[in-house]
Amino acid sequence: MKLYAGHLPGIRHSEVAWHSLHFGQQGSALEVCVPVLSEAQIATLAASVRDNARRYLHTLSVARITALIDEAIARLLDRSHPLRQQAERLLPLVTGYDANMLRLGLTGYLKTFREPQLRRFLAEDFGNVQMLDDFQPRPKGGLARAFGPQLLLQVWAGNVPGLPLWSLIAGLLVKAGSVGKVASAEPLMAGWFAQLLAEIDPQLGDCLAVVWWQGGDERTEQQWFRQADVVMAYGGEAALTAMQRRLPPATRFLPHGHKISFGMVARSALDVRRGPALARQVAYDVMRYDQAGCYSPQALFIERGGRVTPQEFAAYLAHELAALAQRYPRATLTLGESQAVAAWRNAEEMHALSSDRTLYGDEHDAWAVVYVDKPEPLQPGALGRTLKVIAVDTLEETVNWVAAQRAYLQSVGLAAAPEVLFRLAAQLGAAGVTRITALGNMTSPEAGWHHDGRFSLLDLVTLCEIEQAAETAAEHYAPYLD
Repeated sequence: MKLYAGHLPGIRHSEVAWHSLHFGQQGSALEVCVPVLSEAQIATLAASVRDNARRYLHTLSVARITALIDEAIARLLDRSHPLRQQAERLLPLVTGYDANMLRLGLTGYLKTFREPQLRRFLAEDFGNVQMLDDFQPRPKGGLARAFGPQLLLQVWAGNVPGLPLWSLIAGLLVKAGSVGKVASAEPLMAGWFAQLLAEIDPQLGDCLAVVWWQGGDERTEQQWFRQADVVMAYGGEAALTAMQRRLPPATRFLPHGHKISFGMVARSALDVRRGPALARQVAYDVMRYDQAGCYSPQALFIERGGRVTPQEFAAYLAHELAALAQRYPRATLTLGESQAVAAWRNAEEMHALSSDRTLYGDEHDAWAVVYVDKPEPLQPGALGRTLKVIAVDTLEETVNWVAAQRAYLQSVGLAAAPEVLFRLAAQLGAAGVTRITALGNMTSPEAGWHHDGRFSLLDLVTLCEIEQAAETAAEHYAPYLD
């Protein structure tokens, strides 16, 4: 089967060179052709998207934009819609993820972009959403209006299907002309969404483009960098650092690199009734997308003193991961991923010979849990459904064990009583954690969450202020002046 990816408003299909990406799972093959643009085509497409956004997107109210996005999302949520059916059929071939896991994950993710959620998204960053439509009064005096970039360039990673929708929608909400670069690992979803918007509103579809270039192609990358006002990028630390070095000095850079997330369980949550259910929630967070998301837990700190011991909880967790592996099989690991998991297992097995730790799951299982009976620092895991469970005397001491990873901390899944939740939240926030949620919800951020502690929309805009002095002075020149 052969498909063409991307979205190139104003450029004919026959004018483009195409590069083939090949995917296959269990005997099924798929060829995805991605566009390879010339320097002239890059300049033409960037100018077209920028001009179309200025002529049309800037004239729409935020309310109208959210309504159009909501209509597109409603169609993607409809399992009878041809595009949704295509996504359910083809994304497993491209990503290797289990079809049922993808179906459930896609539905949960898409629901965060319905109109009520988009309103919350906007309200989180703007006290007065109408600032995106017109000048609004400010408490200090004067007025202000928020303007998105003329051209927002987004460079996406392919670790989690559908990830590009987050930044594409953010760009639309601030009325930015947007160009997104898909990853070779998942080149389809962003283009499908752009094409669906173009079907609903052709003029809106002309305000965004979805492109591709080969990773490491610095020449093409710099051509795009020269076109953009703001660059938002997802990827590894080395890639992001290299990208930043190549950006023009005046271009704003919004990087989202690899992060480490973990879970915490207080002794009050550990009894024979709630323990197994809580283990099931942790296992779900580990299973979803095989820990590929930055918000997936890589370690779990368990407080001693509950009716269920930390080691008993680790055993519950191993049982739940084994059950989920039957229902939602793990994606086939790449050679590099297999080597990382094998190295992690070998290291833990060597430690188990001389220290207080237990390894659950054998080398043929699509999961592994290591129980450690004494505190140790948080370290990046091997992913691929591997988890370290660490016993601690108090959850407060956990803050010391994660502090070394301050620059990389992101989400914490926490099971604790209210007074413990708020006490720990203050300590974790000071240590660098940017999101605290319930176990079982780590891989499902709320609509409008502040990714890596930043403002998803405010970071994109520039404010233009009319100072009160200008407003007062204008009265001297009014035609109605006596």
